[in-house]
Amino acid sequence: MAVDLVDAGARDRAVGALAGLALGDALGMPTQSMSRAAVAARYGTIDRLLAGAPDQPIAPGLPAGTVTDDTGQALLLARLLIEGAGHVDAMAFAHALDRWEADMVRRGSADLLGPSTKRALQRLHAGESPDEAGRDGTTNGAAMRVTPVGIAVPLPDALVDAVVAASRVTHNTGIGIAAAAAVAAAVSAGVGGADLPDALDEAERAAAAGACRGHWRAGGDVAARIRWARGWVRGMDRATLADAVSGVIGTSVAAQESVVAAFALVEARGDDPLGALTLAAGMGGDTDTVAAMCGAVLGAHHGAAGLPADLLDTVVRVNRLDLAPVADGLLALRLR
Repeated sequence: MAVDLVDAGARDRAVGALAGLALGDALGMPTQSMSRAAVAARYGTIDRLLAGAPDQPIAPGLPAGTVTDDTGQALLLARLLIEGAGHVDAMAFAHALDRWEADMVRRGSADLLGPSTKRALQRLHAGESPDEAGRDGTTNGAAMRVTPVGIAVPLPDALVDAVVAASRVTHNTGIGIAAAAAVAAAVSAGVGGADLPDALDEAERAAAAGACRGHWRAGGDVAARIRWARGWVRGMDRATLADAVSGVIGTSVAAQESVVAAFALVEARGDDPLGALTLAAGMGGDTDTVAAMCGAVLGAHHGAAGLPADLLDTVVRVNRLDLAPVADGLLALRLR
């Protein structure tokens, strides 16, 4: 079905979801895997795109505006969705992730596959089934790359099934699926024109449904933590919010921390995308992923036109991104 049946606002929001993800990713690139104190000492206040410092643990010397694995793997998933007419073959996805990492190694990058994804691919290579390989995947890898599913699949009925299909090979746990479902649902609602509170409510509902899927692993309930965090951070000033998210919610690769942190920032700073993303980038921990997920949700709400054009232009140029055709392909799936 032709994408021209989508109104201009929906198309702008679809592009915005991908653009917000990339912008947040690039803002968090130079600070990823650093402590909050180290970020402040090295960079000061994060209020613009910065190059990776020479001693950056993962992205030393990368030019300002460079994206990381969050954007790279999201676009990889988008390509597989479009080529597969909405279906993601588990083994094809695994092989694509292997090739992605090999390409990163050839480039001399230290930005490689996360722990859950790496472990799952090793199990696949050892002969385990796709349904078993991701049985311990409770980190944020599925959530960081799930934005294309949110663009391609409308709410409510098919979304969690689509998230499971895109996540199970590496993050086939209730925690991993719940986290990815929350991000996908918020993006899908935003693309569909929902206001931000409704989109976040949809994220909670999808997380609750996703928690019932996959293998059980001990850990805090993602939906409950998002609900609690939204209520807790509402009305906080910037400094208090930074303390709350970095010190209490947490910004590690654990899905119950970083995904919840992203939603807390959306709740508290949803009317200020740049403010939310720069705050995410300065908190330490998995900053590129927190900012990327936050940016995807805010981009789906505000649209590409609502993101800072100068920064976004830099990210597009530095990484040679062409996001509109990707958004069009995903929207064509949404309209089937």
